[in-house]
Amino acid sequence: MAENSQLLLEKGAGKQSNYYENCPGCAIERLKCSNVGIPLKHLFFIGTVTLSAALPITSLFPFLYFMIGDFHIAKTEEDIGYYAGYVGSSFMFGRALTSLLWGLVADRYGRKPVILIGTVAVVIFNTLFGLSSNFWMAVSMRFLLGSLSGVLGPMRAYASEICHKEYQALGMSVISTSWGVGLVIGPAIGGYLAQPADKYPEIFSKQSVFGRFPYLLPCLLISLFAVVVSVVCCWLPETLHIHCQNKEYAAYNGVEAAAYDSTLQERDGNSGDSLPTSQSSLLKNWPLMSSIITYCVFQLHDMAYTEIFSLWAISPRNSGGLSYTTSEVGETLSITGLGLLLFQLFLYPVVERILGTIMVSRIGAVLSVPLLSTYPYIAMLSGFWLSVVLDSASVLKNVFSVSITTGLFLLQNRAVSQEQRGAANGISMSAMSLSKAIGPAAGGSLESLKIL
Repeated sequence: MAENSQLLLEKGAGKQSNYYENCPGCAIERLKCSNVGIPLKHLFFIGTVTLSAALPITSLFPFLYFMIGDFHIAKTEEDIGYYAGYVGSSFMFGRALTSLLWGLVADRYGRKPVILIGTVAVVIFNTLFGLSSNFWMAVSMRFLLGSLSGVLGPMRAYASEICHKEYQALGMSVISTSWGVGLVIGPAIGGYLAQPADKYPEIFSKQSVFGRFPYLLPCLLISLFAVVVSVVCCWLPETLHIHCQNKEYAAYNGVEAAAYDSTLQERDGNSGDSLPTSQSSLLKNWPLMSSIITYCVFQLHDMAYTEIFSLWAISPRNSGGLSYTTSEVGETLSITGLGLLLFQLFLYPVVERILGTIMVSRIGAVLSVPLLSTYPYIAMLSGFWLSVVLDSASVLKNVFSVSITTGLFLLQNRAVSQEQRGAANGISMSAMSLSKAIGPAAGGSLESLKIL
């Protein structure tokens, strides 16, 4: 027992390293000790999986207005935003109900199974959403997609475990960047590829499957990408420590993980800040809960913005909108995605190294307020200047969002030990999803009333 309760220590900490031969988490620790460089292959896996989970969340917003109209459920044009809000919210409501469960499953059985289930869910239910023939089918498919999409929480835990401590900020940045790019590129895909029989009649006829189901093509493209990612996930290494070969050691895993985290803290000079070691103590962990509360408030705002932006851009000029087509919305969001990617690749690492992750998040939050205040005045522009100003504002808004999210991800995962990360991220995802469920419903209702 004494031998089995030996702590996992990194090489160079002054003590001998001991590993469990059949433990995937120990294999990752051994790999981290032998390879101290940036784990580029694992970061690529993290980025692609996160991107596949993010794409279907917002891809519907550019065409949702027209989809609701085709369902003939709205009595007036002004009611479309009201029903669109409920379709947008159903995904997040489903995710809010199950995120904690997926976090607990990830802590018990590993990160990889939960991630794989989430990517397969995108393949199935996102495709079925594109085949929706009525309002309730659309709502139910989005709800089921959200319920089975437990990817983001385990991916955040995975990134913090696969990277050395000095690269954890980079891992979180990859997640937030991929997530941000997905939330931006998703609507671009939806805007360009929805109603293909009307936009590209030389390729798609009215009698084809894409003519009968005008919103299937963007959903199908995202689902095909998720198929590729699901195959890639088969080679995704597990990071959870499993030291329960028999009943005698069944309770050891949580103790070892907490002790291991404490040892790392002691090595880094932070031994005074002990981490909670029971699941019930998570709700009493103020550093964790404060970052989750901040994250929820921000995500409510961000999700409402994402839906309202597309509805506002498509709305007619006499209603305060821009009279954009879905293709023009897609073009704006494509430029936004490219700008966001360039920022994260070339500017963010420099800024983060100078100011620190948390300070970058604070600056992004402060600057978001005056930026969003300019949007009503953007609607007064037209032509070339409208495109330039709108594209610039959209890029800045998403740059600030990704900067804020990266800092909050890092705070949440550093506030707990390894055996608690799945549950902690599950709590975060449940609370955030509930906030995001409120965002589209409230935003859609306000937009339909023309309050915004």
